[in-house]
Amino acid sequence: MAGFDGKTIDLIVNADDYGYFPCVSKGILDLAKAGKLTATGVLANSPHLNVQMAWLDDVAALDVGVHLNLSFKQPLTAVMAEKLRAWGGEFPGVGRMTRLILTRRITLEDVRNEWRAQIAACQQGRDLQFLNSHEHIHMLPVLFPLAMELADEFRIPHVRLTRAEWLWPMGISGWMRNTLMQAMQTVNQAHYGAPVLLGLSRSGRLDEAYLGKLFSRLKPGNRYELMCHPGFFDPGQISQPGLIAYHDWEGELALLQSPAVEALYDRFGIRLAHYRNRTG
Repeated sequence: MAGFDGKTIDLIVNADDYGYFPCVSKGILDLAKAGKLTATGVLANSPHLNVQMAWLDDVAALDVGVHLNLSFKQPLTAVMAEKLRAWGGEFPGVGRMTRLILTRRITLEDVRNEWRAQIAACQQGRDLQFLNSHEHIHMLPVLFPLAMELADEFRIPHVRLTRAEWLWPMGISGWMRNTLMQAMQTVNQAHYGAPVLLGLSRSGRLDEAYLGKLFSRLKPGNRYELMCHPGFFDPGQISQPGLIAYHDWEGELALLQSPAVEALYDRFGIRLAHYRNRTG
């Protein structure tokens, strides 16, 4: 594909949750090898991280970033694990972690050290291109400046600015999520020209109709990031009912390499792009 020229719509297709489970990582890799995915964010807390990081060597064109985590599995730092002893040394979920941070039972220094460890675990000689976070927790106004600080420290050029996505019809839970995200976006958006994020309204369950509605609103000359969650599903690896209810890993995997989505790209003048300033 040609380089960004300001006339077409450039779309970074970015899979969250690499390292979540081996089956999810393998689906992400398949999509990247098919040329339908341009970036992925790594969850550093996987007990098999080194193996899964080695798999990325087969997709050198894929942009790699860190999916900063404070809400799933075990932390990497001993201090964080000790402070979470009441929850078995594991992150207790995004809501409770938010309360622990806002009440300062978990300090910003605790988070800084944990996220430093996660970034270092994902570097392994790679030029990391972006930071984002599991369940968008970095968007908390007390944490967003820290994410920016760490991006500068590790020379990572992009930090995701999660944006509210006002697409109708919308239920009460969607309205509440968007209202909260809009408030955090407003506080945080002294932030550069990050690609405009797409995918929040159907996170975990993208479908063709939704993408068609999204793409019809995009403007030539702008750069966008489509957040997605493709993967394979293995019930031997993933048994949590909440995760299964939220995600349609294989549905997204099939969708993003389907002729229908290729037709949408052609219809709206979309080409796949990277964070890195090079051809796709």
